[in-house]
Amino acid sequence: MLKYLRNKTMSVDRTAPDELTVFGVLDDDLYGVEMTAVFSQSALEILSITGKWHRYTTPECPRALDMLQPAVGMRLEPGFRAQVAKVIGRGACRHFANLLIEMGHAAKNAKMAIEYQEAAALDPGLSLEAFIAEWRPDQAPPKAAAQSIQVKAPAPLQPAPETPPLADAPRPSGGMVIDLHVHTAPASPCASAPIDEIIREAKELGVHGMVVTDHNYVWTADDIKRLRDKHDFLLLRGNEVITDQGDVLVYGLERDIKGVIRIADLRAEIIEAEGFMVMAHPFRGFLITGAEQMGLSVEQAAQREMFKHVDAIEVLNGKVTPDENGFAAKVADALSLPGTGGSDCHEMGTIGCYATEFTVNINSEADLVQALHAGSYRPVRFRD
Repeated sequence: MLKYLRNKTMSVDRTAPDELTVFGVLDDDLYGVEMTAVFSQSALEILSITGKWHRYTTPECPRALDMLQPAVGMRLEPGFRAQVAKVIGRGACRHFANLLIEMGHAAKNAKMAIEYQEAAALDPGLSLEAFIAEWRPDQAPPKAAAQSIQVKAPAPLQPAPETPPLADAPRPSGGMVIDLHVHTAPASPCASAPIDEIIREAKELGVHGMVVTDHNYVWTADDIKRLRDKHDFLLLRGNEVITDQGDVLVYGLERDIKGVIRIADLRAEIIEAEGFMVMAHPFRGFLITGAEQMGLSVEQAAQREMFKHVDAIEVLNGKVTPDENGFAAKVADALSLPGTGGSDCHEMGTIGCYATEFTVNINSEADLVQALHAGSYRPVRFRD
C-alpha cells in the first residue's frame, strides 16, 4: 500500500451574474484546509476570500488565516501563480497558496464553460473546438449574455444539485430505492451536512435507505445501529477508497483503509471478504471538453486498467455532468458490467438525485452485497 494521500476537491457556483464562488478543500495525512474565494467572472479578480483549518502541525499554522486577505484584488492573469506563491505562500501558508492557484484555474474554466453556453445560444452552429481556439479569459462576453442565462439563488436549506439529472434516466418502478453513495460531515472533510440531517431529508423524500460511503472512513456497526434505531431508517456501511486508479466504492469490507491503495490489492481484499467493488464517477473531469472530443472512444476507455478489477460501474452520479454519466454507461455496456446510481451527496439538497433500485428487499449489509452480486438492481433518477 502507498503510504501518503493528498486529496484536492473544488466546486464552482455562479452566485451572481458576475460572481463565481469557488470552494476548495485540500486534505492529506498531515494537513486539512478549506477556502472559499469569490471571483468576478468578467475580470477573474478575487473579490473576497476566507479560509479554515481542519488539521495542522504547528501552533503557528492558524495565524495564516489572517494573511489571506492580501489575495483580494489579485487577477488570474500572467504572473498570478508567482504572485500567489510569493504573497500567500510566504506570508500565509504554501498549502493555502497551492489550493488558491488551482481554485483560480477552476474559476477560469467555469468562466469559459459559461461563456461557451452563452455564445452557443446566440450561434447554435458554434462548435466547442472553434470556441476554445478563439477564447481568451479577458475577452468580452457575448452581447446578449445577460438574457441567455438566468441566475437564481438557491433556497437556504434546499440548494439544487450541482448537476441537472439526466432527463432520460429511468424512474423507480416500485422497487426498493437506496442511495449507494453518500458523504457526511465531519467524517468526509469535503462534506458539509451532518448525518442526522441527511437521514431526515432522505426520509422526507421517500428514499428507502442509504449507504454511508465517507472517504477512507468506516463507521462502526454500533454507530450505524444507533442511527438506524433513532431514525427508523435503513442505514448501511460502505466506503469510498482512493486507489491508484481512482475512487472506488466498496461494500462488505469492514477494514478501515487509510491512504492510497493499489486497486489490485483492494480487489484481493474484496474477494477475501466476499464484498463488492464499484468504480465511482470514472470519467469525472471531462466537463469542459467531453470524452469523445478528447479523442477517447468507448472502446479505448473500456481498456483502462481500473475496469479490470471492479464488479460494477457507477453510471449515474450526482456530481458529474450528464455527458460523463452517459459515457460511463456506454463503457459499462461495452464491458457487460452492471451500472449503479448514487447522489454522491456532500450537502443538503442533493441526497437521492440518483439512486439504485433493487428488486429484492434489503435489510442488512449482507443483503446488499448479495443483491449486488446477483444483479438485482438498476440505476434510477429519483429526485428532480
